[in-house]
Amino acid sequence: MTGLTLSSADLDPRRRRILFRCWHRGIREMDLILGQFAEAEIGRLDDAELDELERIMSEEDNDLIKWINGAEPVPAHLRTPMFERIAAVRPDFSPVTMERDGR
Repeated sequence: MTGLTLSSADLDPRRRRILFRCWHRGIREMDLILGQFAEAEIGRLDDAELDELERIMSEEDNDLIKWINGAEPVPAHLRTPMFERIAAVRPDFSPVTMERDGR
């Protein structure tokens, strides 16, 4: 998976905005981690969880990827069940394949 597959048509404006921001981070690895997390969870998150997701998203991508990959310890303010759920995402990094018809 390398991009949005969930239709945002049925989501409220806040969830649509968060979903878009999760897929457009700046570092492709974070796009995949946060984007795939958001696609799977965005419809089930309550307002408090959305607030926490937005707080996590406000962190710098370079820091997030180090914390998620275990390269650096996770700061105390991010040692939360939400961060653990995000860090548990194992995105599909496989390349997009296209059927070729010989042309």
